[in-house]
Amino acid sequence: MKTSDASEELSASERITEKIASLGGWRGAALARMRKFIQDEEPAVVETWKWMGTPVWELNGIICTGESYKDKVKLTFAKGASLKDPASLFNSSLEGNARRAIDIFEGQDVNSAAFKALIREAITLNSAGKAKPAKKAKT
Repeated sequence: MKTSDASEELSASERITEKIASLGGWRGAALARMRKFIQDEEPAVVETWKWMGTPVWELNGIICTGESYKDKVKLTFAKGASLKDPASLFNSSLEGNARRAIDIFEGQDVNSAAFKALIREAITLNSAGKAKPAKKAKT
């Protein structure tokens, strides 16, 4: 008989809260701050937990993920290459065709207005993709 792990019973939001608490220090604070910016910009965003422990924020598709490393917190935008970034927040994964990321290092402050603009644009891009009419069948 398989025993259930208490963490399996947690919601994605609860897992993300636990992840932030377990990181502690500047990494936990940075991830919590970015999470708050996402939630402030669009309360309808859904938090999910994927890939064995990665916080993911979604609305009509993935907006971004929040990974933590020893020396940084990384927010990867699934469709970042398609987003305008006039504030040049993207500083990682710049060579890819689809994704772009923001690496946040200790002591670094991310421009909240510029970050929220990226979130809004990513949501708009995801929504536009969902609104496309179905292709007509070839006859």
